[in-house]
Order: sequence, then C-alpha cells, then structure tokens
Amino acid sequence: MVSTNLLSMNEKACQWLCVILVCLLKVLETYGFYVDITYLESALEKGAVCLDGSPPAYHWDMGYDTGIDNWLIHIEGGGWCNNVTTCVDRSKTRLGSSKQMVEQVAFSGILHNEPQYNPDFYNWNKIKVRYCDGASFTGDVEKVNSKTNLRFRGARIFRAVIEDLLSKGMSNAENAILSGCSAGGLTSILHCDKFKSLLPKTTNVKCLSDAGYFINSQDLSGRRHLEAFYDDVVKTHGSAKHLPRSCTSKMKDSLCFFPENMVQYIKTPIFLTNAAYDSWQIKNVLAPGISDPHGTWHNCKHDIEMCSSNQIEIIQEFRLQFLNALDGFLSLNSSRGMFINSCYAHCQTEIQETWLMTKSPMLANKQRIGEAVGDWFYDRDPFQEIDCPYPCDKTCHNRIFA
Repeated sequence: MVSTNLLSMNEKACQWLCVILVCLLKVLETYGFYVDITYLESALEKGAVCLDGSPPAYHWDMGYDTGIDNWLIHIEGGGWCNNVTTCVDRSKTRLGSSKQMVEQVAFSGILHNEPQYNPDFYNWNKIKVRYCDGASFTGDVEKVNSKTNLRFRGARIFRAVIEDLLSKGMSNAENAILSGCSAGGLTSILHCDKFKSLLPKTTNVKCLSDAGYFINSQDLSGRRHLEAFYDDVVKTHGSAKHLPRSCTSKMKDSLCFFPENMVQYIKTPIFLTNAAYDSWQIKNVLAPGISDPHGTWHNCKHDIEMCSSNQIEIIQEFRLQFLNALDGFLSLNSSRGMFINSCYAHCQTEIQETWLMTKSPMLANKQRIGEAVGDWFYDRDPFQEIDCPYPCDKTCHNRIFA
C-alpha cells in the first residue's frame, strides 16, 4: 500500500514541476520563440542523408524588411560518432535521424527575431541546420554498410542544404554568415571557405564559430584522447577528402580536424567565440572518465567553484594551452575577430542570457558577445579580446551540471 504522505509528496512535486514549466514557457515567450521544421526530401536522390538514411532537416525563420536579403546559417552541435557501434547508437537519436527530431525548436540569442535581443541580425533569414551525420558535415562514403545500413554523408548534406537555400532566395544574398555551436562551431570553421565558394561573389560572407575551437590537449594521464578519437571519426566517415588539402598535405588527416592546424588556411573572415575554460573540453578532453578512474574530478567538472587548488592549477594550464593554440589566428588576418572569455561555459551565442542581455558576459569596453559580433561583422570595430584568468571575470555565467 502506498502511504498518504508519499502521495502528498508526489502531488506537491507535480505542482512544483508545473510551476517550473509555466515559468520556463514564460521565459521562452520573452527570450525566444519556436520555429517549425523543414524536411529536405529532395536531398534523398542526391544521397545526402542522415546516418539512418532519413532526409536532412532545418528550421527557417524568414527575413523581412531590411534583412530580407541577409542570411544566417547556424549549424547545430552534438559531438561525433567515431565507429560503427557509436554511429548505430547515434542513428537511433535526433543526432542521427530526422525521424527522431522534434517538429519545433526554440530560437534565441543570435537567432532571436526582436531588435532589443539581437539588434544586428533580428530581421535576417535565420536557419538552424539540424546535425544528423556525426562528423561535423565532413563524411562522404558512397557504400552503404550492408550490416548496419549506416550512411556517412555529412558533406553531401551540407551542400544539399546550401543549394536548397540558394534556390529559395539566398542566391540574392547581400550578407551571409555561417555560424554554429560546438561540433557545429567546428563545422563553421571546416566549411567556411566552402560556404563562401557556394555563394555569389558579390555577397559579403563571414563565419562565426561558437565553442568550436577544440584543441589537441593531453588528458590527465598524458594521453591525447581527442586526437585518437578524431582519427577514428575521419577514418569511419571518409572525411579526409573534405578537409583542406593545404593542411592534409602537411600532416595526418585527422590532425586537420583541429582548428589550430588548419585555421591559418581559411581565407574568409571569421570570428571565434569561446570560453578559455570550455566546460565540454574540461570534462571530455582534459579530464575524461578514462583518465580519472577514481572520480576525483567529478565535483570539479560539474562546478568549477568546487575545484581544489591543485585542480585549478591544472585548469589554468589548460587555458594557457588553449591560448597558445590561437597563435597565428589573428596575426595572419586583420579581418578576424574573437571574444575569448574566462568563463566555465560551452556555447554562448544560442542562449539569450549569454548573447545579449544586461547581465551577459562582457569584455573590453563593457561589450557583450552580441555587440562584439555585430561590430565585427559590420566593420564598426575589429573586436579581438582575450579575458584575464579565472576567477577575475565577474560577468561570467559559469555552467553548473546536475
């Protein structure tokens, strides 16, 4: 028999959950809005399909007024799959199949449609491209795996989506940005020049990477965990042919998945937004579970304020490695910009609270990310700023994981 007290507790929990959900919906009404999905059925005949063979998809908030000929293509993030086993698992989720995607997603931050929250891009055509290939849109294997029915066709998806948007008005674009978060931010780096080449020569094209600057750092045990992982990704997906030849001719193909090794070859103007203490990289590159078998980093990874003094020293060293990996990014091209803050965060352009609000993270001259990106894109200010070390920045929205 279930006790009355337990039922009462469950009822109260449900009541509080309802209150929380109502509050979240009210926040979304203010700081974001929902956009319907578009399935690109025409891509099927090109073989431009998700891991499971379903069509790619995107969400489009149409531009208007002065923004009708301006286009922002934002690539969804979501990690990678590095072998048949992990890709099969992924193919059963929204990150490998459009059959598993929700019909609507929330647009906020750089995708917002109101000038007070996104003054420079609010009335642009804003497209969020769903990520369902597992290799930052670089895969291109013709043969379908007969046992698993997997397709590795990310590069074809990227081209099919861009060609579809060109046919729907982007061929008249005055301005265009390729942006993305996390694995999508890496996509915006890897495909930056390709994106420009597909647009009219008269279009002002620039790229923006948010939390996509993954570095080839050693983990706690001294292993280069991410390098080995990327090696498997590139081999599994047949990505080498879609990585810059200027890079792959000088080093192992998978090393060109790291921006630090290929960003110097990018000719298109590009802006980096990244936390020097990127929470995903701290958790998965510096201190992955395999290098911390006793879980001594568990609390630190979930909340940077829980780190010991020794752990802070190690994290500070990671920051220095990250900054060293930026060497040459600015010295080669004055059209480049960056906003590198000292927050424990990952992806800051998609979230209104970190993109542009009164208490958003700030750098030099009290500029927030949304202001810095806008100034850079419109050539008002070539914003290139790196924050002081943690914990000096009191404007940070540091990530805390449950």
